Amino acid sequence: MTTPFSDLDQYTALPRVDGIAVSPDGSRVALTVSVLDADGTGYRRSVWAVPGTSDAAAAPVRLTRSAKGEGGVSFTRTGDLLFVSGRPDGDGDKDSDAAQLWVLPAAGGEARPVTKLAGGVGGVLGAASHTDTVAVTAGLLPGAGTDRTGVVAADAELRGRRKDRKVQAILHETYPVRFWDHDLGPDETHVLTLDLGTLQEKATTPSATAADPSDDEAGPSYPTHLPVPTDCTPAPGRSLEHVDGVVTPDGSVVVATVGVQEARGSRSTIVAFDVATGTRTVLLDDPDVDHEMPTISRDGRTLAWVRTERFTPRGATEQEIWVARFDGSALSDARRIAVEWDRWPNELVFAHDDGALLATADHDGRAPVFRLPLDGGAVEQLTHDDWAYSSLRVAAASGTVVALRASWAAPLHPVRIEADGTVTTLATPAPLPEVPGHLEEVETTAADGSRVRGWLLLPNDDAGTAPHPLLLWIHGGPLNSWNQWSWRWNPQLAAARGYAVLLPDPALSTGYGLDFINRGWNAWGQAPFTDLMAITDAVVARDDVDETRTAAMGGSFGGYMANWVAGHTDRFRAIVTHASLWALDQFNGTTDMSQYWQSIFDETGLHENDPHRFVADITSPMLVIHGDKDYRVPIGEGLRLWSELAEHHAADDGTMPHRFLYFPDENHWVLKPQHSVVWYETVFAFLEQHVLGGEWRRPELLG
Repeated sequence: MTTPFSDLDQYTALPRVDGIAVSPDGSRVALTVSVLDADGTGYRRSVWAVPGTSDAAAAPVRLTRSAKGEGGVSFTRTGDLLFVSGRPDGDGDKDSDAAQLWVLPAAGGEARPVTKLAGGVGGVLGAASHTDTVAVTAGLLPGAGTDRTGVVAADAELRGRRKDRKVQAILHETYPVRFWDHDLGPDETHVLTLDLGTLQEKATTPSATAADPSDDEAGPSYPTHLPVPTDCTPAPGRSLEHVDGVVTPDGSVVVATVGVQEARGSRSTIVAFDVATGTRTVLLDDPDVDHEMPTISRDGRTLAWVRTERFTPRGATEQEIWVARFDGSALSDARRIAVEWDRWPNELVFAHDDGALLATADHDGRAPVFRLPLDGGAVEQLTHDDWAYSSLRVAAASGTVVALRASWAAPLHPVRIEADGTVTTLATPAPLPEVPGHLEEVETTAADGSRVRGWLLLPNDDAGTAPHPLLLWIHGGPLNSWNQWSWRWNPQLAAARGYAVLLPDPALSTGYGLDFINRGWNAWGQAPFTDLMAITDAVVARDDVDETRTAAMGGSFGGYMANWVAGHTDRFRAIVTHASLWALDQFNGTTDMSQYWQSIFDETGLHENDPHRFVADITSPMLVIHGDKDYRVPIGEGLRLWSELAEHHAADDGTMPHRFLYFPDENHWVLKPQHSVVWYETVFAFLEQHVLGGEWRRPELLG
């Protein structure tokens, strides 16, 4: 009998929750759920509703259904549901490929579009809790001008000209030119506001457009029945590429993170935009400091944010949480809270009484929910289980708190969190799968006396199979923690094949304090490596783990560490290195974040921790994996690694024990389901050959 963890096609077909929103009264929770499409080559997202209570008998209700899919869910003050989709608008308009903002009335009826932007809507930045104002992100061409309401029509006209002439060229004036897996430009991210109260039914006469259709020079027009988008951020350049922010409860101000351009990067500032006048007020801006994650209290009078001094080769710095009085255009009485809390918040949101912030943060291999009092009191950990929580949402009227949670035992699913930390599982349209492995917590003491811990995943069915071959899986980041489910790197698939999987958090991992991070700072090949070897030593000493059959695997920073491991020990029968950093001098000038990477190393650190210098010492067979659309760790890293493996280890006829799995159309993660299947098939075939002593079997779809 096959299961989703023994059959990769079944695994990729599992539905997965990936977004959450809560209605103002807390009675409804909206979830976005991704499912495999009909041809098995992509995922389609839809919106579902579940009760915000623990009513186990209430079945989830599907709210949307389209070929394009939906995402970016949010609620208005009246309980209407907002989402983003590229679905047809229902009026026979053929020019509707771009994603738009849609609204689904709480009282019932069909969803309808709220915008018609030529370049589409990126997402919902925020919605006012007391008015009908909503802020969205959208890409507009820089040549469209700075008219706050006319820029949308001008953008549509310019896009039409580029499309007619089939122009794809992009002119850049600042660094960078691409991000993760996509080119930046030719448009620039703006923040637009809409008054949903002005949404009307579409007229059936020609006068339904703002421009006279008989005027051939009028150019594209914007439908008059839709709310007029107002640009809060004229001429933004690249300052809003990573924008996050909030709308004040009365809808009068948008507070957002804005990047200030520097030579090869930017620093994050916090800016207030007056919706009515367009006035732009810089609230927080300091040299060598990033101000991020702004959030506003329920009464609109307090702003909270995270302040971080820029990292240098000397080490990482604290992520400080600050609050200040906010009058809509200025801050006063700024003060730091949670001063003794040595954790980095993943998200911040005000508790319903405005007396504290709720946060999630990596902590000892989990990611609990914390309560941070504004009066300077001690931070309180609300949840004390083995889960990692994310996407905290607080209902504006009722104060109901919902979130998503996951661990290595289960993927993301919705929960409700009470003030005392009690957690109630909510209904979900994506039932949690029965997994083939169970978790044990393991730890050891490093040479410098530091505690190093991790998770060990062991197959549930131990009858006649122990001791198990061991896979050391090294996380990416490196500022990261192995604390929750990943659909792309899922150790449960290995457990189903009889492997034990070690998921350690070595130096540089988050959730153990700043000193633990800085043990590996500017020295990636030192404490992180010795931590990994120390905890591997502890695990292979167990009776249920086979010390003679081991492999090491990692992606991104984990790929860097896999490369470093390969050049510094022969203890592993095989090494899998995915999207890996190989030559740091080359990488630092080609990644999409050059300023950051070059700022955290000095010249000595770069040289001493460069894995490519040790290529001649590699003895373990290596499986190199890279996607050509990976701009964070560019394909040149994989190509140079492969070239240097051949230079030092190929036989006279060019043969090697190594393999190179190349994806021309994939990015840093390899996301297409058919390619995910090929990825796992190749990895397990490589491990079967070198760890288990089987024959090499080329995956069928590799030809």
